[in-house]
Amino acid sequence: MPSVLPCPCFFLFYLILLLGSLSVGLAGDPYVFYDWSVSYINASPLGPKQKVIGINGQFPGPILNVTTNWNVVVNVKNHLDEPLLITWNGVQHRKNSWQDGVSGTNCPIPAGWNWTYDFQVKDQIGSFFYFPSLNFQRAAGGYGGVIINNRAVIALPFLVPDGDITLFISDWYTKSHKELRKDVENGIALGVPDGVIINGHGPFRYDEALVPAGNPFLLVNVEPGKTYRIRVHNVGISTSLNFRIQNHNLLLVETEGSYTVQQNYSNMDIHVGQSYSFLVTMDQNASSDYYIVASPRFVNSSSWTRVNGVSVLHYSNSQGPASGPLPDPPTDLDPYFSMNQARSIRWNVSAGAARPNPQGSFKYGQITVTDFYLITNKPQELINGKWRTTLNGISYLPPSTPLKLAEQFKIPGVYKLDFPNKIMNRRSKVDTSLINGTYRGFMEIILQNNDTTVQNYHLDGYAFFVVGMDFGVWTENSRNTYNKWDGVARSTTQVFPGAWTAILISLDNSGMWNLRTDNLNSWYLGQETYISVVNTEDDKSEVSLPENAIFCGVLSSLQKDQAQRFKFSSASSKISYARRTFLVMLIIVYAAFIG
Repeated sequence: MPSVLPCPCFFLFYLILLLGSLSVGLAGDPYVFYDWSVSYINASPLGPKQKVIGINGQFPGPILNVTTNWNVVVNVKNHLDEPLLITWNGVQHRKNSWQDGVSGTNCPIPAGWNWTYDFQVKDQIGSFFYFPSLNFQRAAGGYGGVIINNRAVIALPFLVPDGDITLFISDWYTKSHKELRKDVENGIALGVPDGVIINGHGPFRYDEALVPAGNPFLLVNVEPGKTYRIRVHNVGISTSLNFRIQNHNLLLVETEGSYTVQQNYSNMDIHVGQSYSFLVTMDQNASSDYYIVASPRFVNSSSWTRVNGVSVLHYSNSQGPASGPLPDPPTDLDPYFSMNQARSIRWNVSAGAARPNPQGSFKYGQITVTDFYLITNKPQELINGKWRTTLNGISYLPPSTPLKLAEQFKIPGVYKLDFPNKIMNRRSKVDTSLINGTYRGFMEIILQNNDTTVQNYHLDGYAFFVVGMDFGVWTENSRNTYNKWDGVARSTTQVFPGAWTAILISLDNSGMWNLRTDNLNSWYLGQETYISVVNTEDDKSEVSLPENAIFCGVLSSLQKDQAQRFKFSSASSKISYARRTFLVMLIIVYAAFIG
């Protein structure tokens, strides 16, 4: 009787079973992998050709589209001619400030090197963006979007939209980022931008006298009757922009990871570093295309007349091009209208967030404040012969050894945990002074703006509650005006000139977290600090030092050769690699068997 060999189909069936068993044994939250090449590319945002920072040849860069609790691995290759770090604006990196991508937590990626970010978008939803955090580089591009979707078990607080559109609005200069930062160092004002761009494109020729012919513009194609989620990010340098779509309502539904009470707006002031999601229904008769506009706010000089970002919303059944004047911006050049608009944005406390419980289950208004800081800025000033900006009289000096590495290796003298809780009656100074946060404490921060322009503050690693803002000087009586129920939780807030904004933060995320102004000129000159949050009872509450850490400053001797660095270092990535290797081995065995 001849021997009977198993049919190849049975072998393949066993292979799938074995692979499935391995997957179950190594089961966990999904991983997504990206490979990015960051380099200069040629582009013409406003007509003249210039160098911008692109990612994989794209400007703006690719969108990270992931889901709550996914693990994100991004291998960044630096092909610029200067060091690089990518930071993830509003993405919280739970217990993992090693992946934050700012100078206080990471050594820069040297030119010609790569570094792999490896983080989890834990318990988050919403609209965010990334950008290069060093050396004024954001003024040259290098930014892109981050979308974190709800898990299937968490319902959206609105019907699933028919499409998703991301728009990046920004003031733009034809000067290079290197020229701009040199001007800032020398005390030269940025001046009027050369234009406002949308997704890297200059304005549609809405006015032949203001906009030259032949300039490419952004065309947004939509279908009549459909509803789209439009995510808008102000990724600019220093200009607050008013966003509007001709003849269309903007139904606000989310900002920086928080679902909001759904309200219609005809326009929205979006300040530097801020992100919003709107639902927009294509309910017009399409007699022509419609303008999408981003225009500067709080300016009245005639030199700003030409500075409008204009794209075109094109219905598939449109009967002609957009024409006529742009839709009107708010007429109030003072910030009163804008402040009232900001106050109207409220947290949707009944909406589910990243976890099944509703957003309002965290009753922030009933928590006792344990730490208080009144942080005051001032216009730039000369300190030791150099132009600097300050918070509470201190201009932050980035050390050559990042703060987080100095903390890890217990290196003395790199920083001090002595940031004052109010402005001191003394001369301003340059120092590396940090806020000493209390783990699981509840911090109240008042941001008092003594400058003449809107300043926008961002805190990495957290969403804070915006509970109050008003003109004048904050006093303890100002607490009587706080919203203690549905103040929106977000990561970037505006502070109007001659005004204050109050925020509350639950310090439950261990790490070293950057608090800064997102206005690049103020940030570059020192308007930042860090909040150190250490769990003294459990030193394992944070993710450990990455195996692929770059070392610099006093730790430079620990640095390995670049040739050893082209690999994912986390255990989870190794598991993923093991899965792929196992699959390849099984396929090879199978091929040999049937051959």
